[in-house]
Amino acid sequence: MVDYYLSKHAVVGLVRSASVQLGEHGIRVNCVSPYVVATPMALRGFGGEKDAEWVESTVGVNMSLKGVALRAGHVADAVVFLASAESELVTGLDLVVDGGYKGHRR
Repeated sequence: MVDYYLSKHAVVGLVRSASVQLGEHGIRVNCVSPYVVATPMALRGFGGEKDAEWVESTVGVNMSLKGVALRAGHVADAVVFLASAESELVTGLDLVVDGGYKGHRR
């Protein structure tokens, strides 16, 4: 697990550093960090025997926001926002899309 978390933090560090360096050229640098989304890859990670509903109910207990399951569309919406003109002053951001995941503190 150390290598997994190390790579995640490295991406955030790269985003923050690159946003400072590239900002003078008008280039924005951001990233999106989603919690578990019930994609085919995630289902394989849970042993391949599970379905999307199982993943959503199992990981959903760790989310502060109740009544909503994290879907790929939520992550896509975050990416679209960061790519839009509405976020023209946003740079160096790690946009966490996790429904208030309670397993870590930001």
